[in-house]
Amino acid sequence: MSETPDSAVRTYIENHRAAFLDTLSEWLRIPSVSAQPDHAGDVRRSAEWLAAALKETGFPTTEVWETPGAPAVFAEWPSDDPDAPTVLVYGHHDVQPAAREDGWDTDPFEPVVRGNRLHARGAADDKGQVFFHTLGVRAHLAATGRTAPAVHLKLLVEGEEESGSPNFRALIEAHKDRIAADAVIVSDTGMWSEDTPTVCTGMRGLAECEIALHGPDQDIHSGSFGGAVPNPATEVARLVAALHDEHGRVAVPGFYEGITELTDRERELFAELPFDEGRWLHTAKSHATHGEAGHTTLERIWARPTAEVNGIGGGYQGVGSKTIIPSSALVKLSFRLVAGQDPAHVEQAVRAWAADRIPGGIRHTVTFGSATRPCLTPLDHPALQSVVRAMGRAFEQKIRFTREGGSGPAADLQDVLGAPVLFLGISVPSDGWHAPNEKVEIDLLLKGVETTAHLWGDLAENWRDAR
Repeated sequence: MSETPDSAVRTYIENHRAAFLDTLSEWLRIPSVSAQPDHAGDVRRSAEWLAAALKETGFPTTEVWETPGAPAVFAEWPSDDPDAPTVLVYGHHDVQPAAREDGWDTDPFEPVVRGNRLHARGAADDKGQVFFHTLGVRAHLAATGRTAPAVHLKLLVEGEEESGSPNFRALIEAHKDRIAADAVIVSDTGMWSEDTPTVCTGMRGLAECEIALHGPDQDIHSGSFGGAVPNPATEVARLVAALHDEHGRVAVPGFYEGITELTDRERELFAELPFDEGRWLHTAKSHATHGEAGHTTLERIWARPTAEVNGIGGGYQGVGSKTIIPSSALVKLSFRLVAGQDPAHVEQAVRAWAADRIPGGIRHTVTFGSATRPCLTPLDHPALQSVVRAMGRAFEQKIRFTREGGSGPAADLQDVLGAPVLFLGISVPSDGWHAPNEKVEIDLLLKGVETTAHLWGDLAENWRDAR
């Protein structure tokens, strides 16, 4: 009996499973820690290793792209069909710092298979999820008899994501023509759980600032001057207290301008997920939920904007008392943004809000860092539906939908390229990103391989007329 396309893909993957894991382990042994200058050479070695591995996979073009920091890797494999859609896959090859004394059971850069789990720094975040695309495209070719992918396939794998991607925006602007694509696939994310495969449809953006307040030119005696001059510590407390209203909404005028509200369908899909609030609180090391009224916990962390106090200080912090009016105080704030919000508008609104609330006699400065834009792909987008169908074939069950509450460089790709961003990740919460004993479930890793083996043909077949 002849094989079906799905069984042909699975047979190919199973036949190449051992070699795939061995090669991935070779890459995981390179300690490409971008945050530590001592590992700069290792990050470069990781980029060069990946470029060579992609060339061996079959990509006719593989290049190491320089930045003022760590290098990125670009690869391209054109389709035989000139009218095929172009897809850019994004990931990163740098990893978080790791050392045995952090609590690892084994050397973090010596991969170990225990049961059906591969343990090593980068196994899930993000080398494993980048590398499954190499076996996936080979399985795609083997099952279809093609000599080139059904889509024009490009990869961009940066080397500074774990350090905040400081040079990424400039890199993609400089190479905009080379990385131009109809859609972007981000494989630096995860699923709800092993039993509940999901596709992420968006990530929140981020804006951060520090507000510094200055009153007296030095600390002064609270008995001699208290009650007669403004106190910066008091005023910073009032500022923080005014950040939210009694319903948990951000009280900065104009903050919610332009946001894309959740649809009823999206709220229904969130509600379908097997969410255990008690377990979530345990993971959050917290004792009660709190936030904007009228929204569930998942809606609050995925689809609503926030304002959080990250740090606050002013005056004497030592043992005992020191009866002063402090000369200065400060607060550090972060704002998670959702689709439709413009970081520049939020910055302007926060500056105006602070200026309006801080009284005379207090000088203040508001300092914003670089911002990350939010991104969101509509549920009915045809490219997203291709991801869902391909994942459904691999997992043989219904695929549900999530969003990410955090932020990342995906929005820069959407902004610069003007292309939808789609998330394809197979990692699960227990994988321990950034933690000791990081691991990836091998069966799920191979499901990622299988998904990509189906995805390129589905996009070529179903998206050509919809672009």
